Amino acid sequence: MIQLVAGACPAARGFPVYFLVVETQKKGRSMRFASSILGKLLEPIDRRRFQAIVDRHQGDAYCKSFDSWDHLVALVFAQMSAADGLRGLAANWNAQSHHHYHLGCGPLSRSTLCDANKRRPVAIFAETFALLVGELDRGVRSQAKEMIRLIDSTPIPLGKLCDWAQSNGRIHGLKMHVAYEPSADRPRVLSITNANVNDVEIGRTIALEKDATYVFDKGYCRYDWWTAIAAAGAVFVTRPKTNMRLEVVRRRPIDAQAAEGDGFVVLKDADVRLASKGDSKLAIALRRVTIRRDNGKTLVLLTNDQRRSAGEIAALYKGRWQIELLFRWIKQHLEIRKFLANNDNAIRLQIFAAMIVFALLRIAHKTCAAALPLLRFLDLVAQSLFERRHIAAINKPPPVNPSRKRDRSSQNQLSFSYA
Repeated sequence: MIQLVAGACPAARGFPVYFLVVETQKKGRSMRFASSILGKLLEPIDRRRFQAIVDRHQGDAYCKSFDSWDHLVALVFAQMSAADGLRGLAANWNAQSHHHYHLGCGPLSRSTLCDANKRRPVAIFAETFALLVGELDRGVRSQAKEMIRLIDSTPIPLGKLCDWAQSNGRIHGLKMHVAYEPSADRPRVLSITNANVNDVEIGRTIALEKDATYVFDKGYCRYDWWTAIAAAGAVFVTRPKTNMRLEVVRRRPIDAQAAEGDGFVVLKDADVRLASKGDSKLAIALRRVTIRRDNGKTLVLLTNDQRRSAGEIAALYKGRWQIELLFRWIKQHLEIRKFLANNDNAIRLQIFAAMIVFALLRIAHKTCAAALPLLRFLDLVAQSLFERRHIAAINKPPPVNPSRKRDRSSQNQLSFSYA
């Protein structure tokens, strides 16, 4: 309701002055705040638990204005907007200043972000990613029939501009190690090391789970780790190295109906043991499965699994290709091939920020039950970061006011009252 009320004003010198009084009324409802797409995307990060991580690592020590939350949101925005430089990132972010308050952030300075990339502990972003993996784990824990973990690593070349990076003879840069759960399509463990770090050294640090099946290639050959897997009540499937000497203890019969799989045929199945005369003894029962793929190549697998059939073991190792597809998706659709800086700390922070974005996208994609693929969902989110709309309807046109008859007797009509 709008009312015109007469009043007195000393500056009016006796002339009547009318003040406009505006009152708004809503019929049965009140105005609600609508968060932006970026704000909804960041909601799974528990701010209290995130601040506890920051305090534990003293991430905000000597920080005056640009704290760890500002840093995380800035790198998440850099990933989603495909920023290729600090100046462009700062200009794009500062142009959206009317959204900063509800995101809990402030303006961004190129020099401040550069300094934070150099000194802020990487462990803050690493533990934040682990926090989000726990959120992903809630909805699928009861759905998985078998606990299968694929372990592998992928190189991250850095080129000659990063002279601090080490080489393993093939690449000059870093290496990303992942323990992947194919049933839920999510990485459970993530570690970033120099390129010259052996894969098995990171594999040994993974917490072992009872009744789980660990599938990895021949780069993870270490007998004490294999023994630890068996002692934990788990099994592994791998490939033996060419110089590993094995002798047959007992040959297993091959079921003719189960011998053929998807793209392979089982040739041999036998219980084996190490034939070394030295100290390289393995106190667990081993099993060797030989298969021939459709391209004619022969593959030898080694496992301590005495329960599954030879065809099931071969299918498990064939499923290891899913982690390679994960690596390809990450490198093609996340910003980890072009970096905003060339120092070690900044590159690691950007890689973890990319994986945090991946986890946030998976959570949002699952929560809103989007019918479109994850890649299309990523494209739509990146194009509408600051739109205030429901993330579940991101693939639909924005709502419009429907044409309807107006209620002329409504109390929401304007009325003038002269006094």
